[in-house]
Amino acid sequence: MKNEIKALRKARGLRQEDLAKLLDVSRQTIIAIENDKYDPTLALAMKLARLLETPVETLFTLPDD
Repeated sequence: MKNEIKALRKARGLRQEDLAKLLDVSRQTIIAIENDKYDPTLALAMKLARLLETPVETLFTLPDD
């Protein structure tokens, strides 16, 4: 899944570490999600969307087949 987390995180002046603490996950989890190496659970995706003030459908998109 593609995502806009890195751009939205940076636009809000948050470091990966800051986002990880706010979501109660490791920094490595944030890195993996931002690099499209890990798809978060639905619960985590919704927390990310809420925290970054964007709809989950905008935050995450499926790649073109």
